[in-house]
Amino acid sequence: MTLKELHFFYNLCENPQVTQVALELNISQSAISLAIKSLENSLNEKLFDRIGKKLILNEKGKYFKEKTLSHYLALKDAQNIFQENKLVGNITIAASKTISNYIMPNIYFDFLTKYKDVKLDILTINSSKIIDKILKSELDIGLIEIDTQNSSLIKEKLCDDELIVVTSDKNHKKEAFIDAIKKRWILRESGSGTREIFINYIGDISKELDIFMQLQDFEEIKTIVLNNPDTVTTLSKVIVKKELKENKLFQIKLKNINLKREFYLIYHKEKSKTLLFETLIEFLKSRFI
Repeated sequence: MTLKELHFFYNLCENPQVTQVALELNISQSAISLAIKSLENSLNEKLFDRIGKKLILNEKGKYFKEKTLSHYLALKDAQNIFQENKLVGNITIAASKTISNYIMPNIYFDFLTKYKDVKLDILTINSSKIIDKILKSELDIGLIEIDTQNSSLIKEKLCDDELIVVTSDKNHKKEAFIDAIKKRWILRESGSGTREIFINYIGDISKELDIFMQLQDFEEIKTIVLNNPDTVTTLSKVIVKKELKENKLFQIKLKNINLKREFYLIYHKEKSKTLLFETLIEFLKSRFI
């Protein structure tokens, strides 16, 4: 049973004259006859009575039409959507916590507002897990905050970012060598992009730091640092922008260390590039400029 066979069937339901239907559809009468015969064979039932050059719907045909017409029209609607190149479908995207919580909410909202037939399955997980899921084809698109050189991935830079060291101690020096900061460090958990970038930059000095707590959530880290002047942390500048402006947190600039990094968009090199996929990629890139 095909859409073409059903198309001919419903046309004949409205007009039993095979000759006229053939002219309207610009096909041969034999093509219609063969299609209807194929449909009847697939159902193992006759749907029409053959009276002269007419095909008159019989009892089985009427029943078949009643039970199937609404489903056929729904299938035709779906077919038309794709033929018109409308953006439609589901896509799974994951972003690291910094990107997901502090950059993406409005981007997701604006994309779904513009493309109303799209569904985004949105995840927030750390960068290492995103890379792993992309390699396993469990995600369509990943937004990460660590570099990767995996040959199975396509990687595109989205923007620059900066990690900064902050404390709620307003009396602390505004600039210092990292090993001179004698406070308790509150850091992200292992596997997070923020932590990996920080540890990689400072190298062996990390062994000298008093790493007091390791947490998954940025807001938990901020809460602790805000309420305990003897603590310090390193976070993306975008996360503490509000607190810096309100003089609730204070940046300690590190001497001889520049914690610059980049945000990346990644996907599997074998990923099929549908219209939805390519449109979302371009939309994301345009918003990170």
